[in-house]
Amino acid sequence: MIKLNPQRASRVKQAADRLINSEQFCGIAWQFAQNSDVLLEGESGWLDEPNGKPLPEDALYRIYSMTKPIVSVLALQLMEEGIVRLTDPVALYLPEFSDAKVLRADGSEQAAKTMMNIEHLLTHRAGLSYDFLPRCDVARRYQTAQLVERGSRTLEEFVTTVASFPLAFEPGTQWRYSVSNDVLARVLEVATGKALPALLNEFLFNPCEMHDTAFYVPEEKQNRLASLYGTRQLGQIPDLGSLPQPLTPLDASESHPLNEPDVFVRGGHGLYSTTVDYQRFLSVLLNGKTASGDRLLSKLTMDMMWQDRIPASQQPLAIGDGPMPGYGWNLAGRVMTHPGEAMSLTLPGEGGWGGAAATYFFVHPETGLNGVVMTQYLGSMVPVGDDLRVAFLQALDF
Repeated sequence: MIKLNPQRASRVKQAADRLINSEQFCGIAWQFAQNSDVLLEGESGWLDEPNGKPLPEDALYRIYSMTKPIVSVLALQLMEEGIVRLTDPVALYLPEFSDAKVLRADGSEQAAKTMMNIEHLLTHRAGLSYDFLPRCDVARRYQTAQLVERGSRTLEEFVTTVASFPLAFEPGTQWRYSVSNDVLARVLEVATGKALPALLNEFLFNPCEMHDTAFYVPEEKQNRLASLYGTRQLGQIPDLGSLPQPLTPLDASESHPLNEPDVFVRGGHGLYSTTVDYQRFLSVLLNGKTASGDRLLSKLTMDMMWQDRIPASQQPLAIGDGPMPGYGWNLAGRVMTHPGEAMSLTLPGEGGWGGAAATYFFVHPETGLNGVVMTQYLGSMVPVGDDLRVAFLQALDF
């Protein structure tokens, strides 16, 4: 049985308080649990520091790329329904990808030799890229088109724009963090004939009672939305500047609209959520069930989902200049496969991901341990999620 040492557990709040007191973040919230039993939770700081609003327990956050595993799980649910297959070519649903070209080093383009498929999308090996990645010619084209910065595009328009650019590499031959979950989301829409928000409500949000998670914030909830800070917009290449980082208010309304439910829908970012809501989703990542025990994914699919799918020749993984030592990638996110290479305290088989505004989660299926850390700083150079995970794990007695 896992026990929490109360004295050592106080280090979680101490770590959060240090970051708040040094004005590197405005507010930080956390919730750590074993399965659905909360072991430790709390908040530090403010919802909106200039106005002195304290951080409420039900604060809403822009979770950015923590949208990805939600859409990935939806894809696996639809796979179990027989609607899509991992081997399905993307062009089967999106014909605009049928004549994909690969950009060569000399600037020329050649026809892709391999058809991009759904498994490639789930594992970021589809040949796609992201605006903010350095030293990638395709990323620069995305940035010129303001691919992720223009939230006024519909998902269909977003994906059509992606398809108009060449691929960065031959599908299946590299791992590169990318807009692949956005393309995946559009595939799921076409395959089912339903919009992504409706699919998420039907398959995940309603069963999991995630009533505060959506691509928009209605007016009556906007007073709970945490203020955003940062030093760069979403599609800009990170500035690896010196610390401490300045607590600068940031307006991201163009890239991340607040209340445009008929337009702003994405598969790789875009959801708003709460600490409690996201912890309910973690129950599905742990065992395929909701917190109340309803099964959403079979055990066999869960076992398959958690396996590292990246060949050794395509590792180690990195996002631009940010390495991920010890981690592989499964069908829903990263997974710790080589703990001897880890650079912070973790567990073999631990998985999870984070968002661009420094939100973070982890899950460990073997023990049921899981955690969510929420804050709002776009482009943070401080690994607040890792720091609080370490502070939590060191307090456990197995």
